[in-house]
Parts: sequence; C-alpha cells; structure tokens
Amino acid sequence: MSASRSVPSVGVRGVVFDYGGVLTTPVGDSIRAWLARAAIEPSSFSRTLKEWLSRDAPSGTPVHRLETGALSVDEFNVLLAERLVRLDGSPVEPDGLLKGLFADVRPDPAMIGLVERLSANGVEVALLSNSWGSDDYPWDVVDRLFRTTVISGRDGVRKPDRESFALVLDRMGLGADVTVFVDDAEPNVLGARRVGMRAIHHVDAASTRAELEELIPALTVDLTEEST
Repeated sequence: MSASRSVPSVGVRGVVFDYGGVLTTPVGDSIRAWLARAAIEPSSFSRTLKEWLSRDAPSGTPVHRLETGALSVDEFNVLLAERLVRLDGSPVEPDGLLKGLFADVRPDPAMIGLVERLSANGVEVALLSNSWGSDDYPWDVVDRLFRTTVISGRDGVRKPDRESFALVLDRMGLGADVTVFVDDAEPNVLGARRVGMRAIHHVDAASTRAELEELIPALTVDLTEEST
C-alpha cells in the first residue's frame, strides 16, 4: 500500500507528529553536511544505516537499541565509528558523532505554526518520536506545543512497533480511528495505518498542511480567514 497520501475522512480529533524531519528541517541535509565536514565516505554511512535501520534489518540492531534507551549515545558512537571510513583512510573518532550528525537540524517554523494552528482549533496534538539520545530535544518548544509526548528513549517503545502507537493513543485518550499520524519515514506511516490510524507521509510543510486541510474542515476555514 502506498504511503504517499491518506484517505480523506471526517471526525479527526487528534494529530500525532514525528519530530526529526517533520517538525524540523530535513535530517538528510544535516547528515550530508556532517559527512562533508568530517570527510567521511558517504557510502560507509549509508551502508551502515541500511543494515541497522532498513525495514529488513533484524531486531535489536544498534539503532534499535539506541532508540529504546538500551544503548547509550557513547556506546552507539563507538559502534558507529567502527563502521565508518574517512576519505583519507584515517580512523573516525567516536566522540560527538551523533551530535555532529544532527548539528544542522533546526525547527521548521511552518510546521511549528501548523501544530499551533491545530491546537487553536481544538485538535489534540501529540509527539511520537524515535530518539537518538532521549534528551536531545528543544524541550522549551516541545513542552509548549504538546501535552502528550512519547519519546522512545524514555518510554522504551519505538516506531513502527504497535506498542508505540498504542501508548501515544492511550495517553491522548483517543481512538486510532479519530487520530492522524504524520511522519517522514514510510515504515512508520505504514505501521500507523496497520493499527487503524490515518497517516500522512510528510515531504514538506505545504503538502502536509494540504492533507490536513482535507481531514479537518476547521483548519481550512481558519487558514482561509487569515489569508483574507
């Protein structure tokens, strides 16, 4: 089933957002900038990420354990450094690898504004995020936007496992059938649909807003009124 578009419907009461790559600038842009700064062979990183994070990856990879808090950032950095190759052949130092990888990620003002607009229209919003270091969030922003958060490193559940969606829905007090999930990773979008949530595969703020307008009539009215 394609993850490119959800089916329009009525009765949406809640929207659950991913963090990195949805409420922020693209994570891939930050990764590419980091690889260039650190002079790391890109193929060594992409090969490792595929082995550890692809939908075919076995359970319990270093990424999975990092996301659920079973592996510390320092431990993960060591394992990642062992797999990476510098362009000049020199070893990769583990210190600060993850910090460098996410160094250029910034909140996306358009998406932050969309979350605020949903809340203003009475829609319950929540955050469901797979963390690569459970405390590496701008908590002033997160706490202002969301009453409900599920962070994998703190809560021990990760997307696309069913338990992660069940936990955020339970904390919101909403059913899957009245809740929309927004994520930039297709496996997570498909995981949400498997538990009965409607889901949007996030590409950019404009397209995500357009899909939410189809699902939430009040949002469309609000946006139209502001533009007049």
